[in-house]
Amino acid sequence: MDIRKIRKKLRLTQEQLAQRLGVSFTTVNRWETDKTKPSPLALKGLERLSKEGLK
Repeated sequence: MDIRKIRKKLRLTQEQLAQRLGVSFTTVNRWETDKTKPSPLALKGLERLSKEGLK
């Protein structure tokens, strides 16, 4: 899952995406630079936001 691509499609900053998912800006940054992977709960939130953004 390309988190940066999803975030850009939603027109959100890393900070805004972090707020919507209930995580820190640093966490989103680490996901985008492949230093860590999102938890299953965060992945569900990303999927939900992605689907909402496509409507």
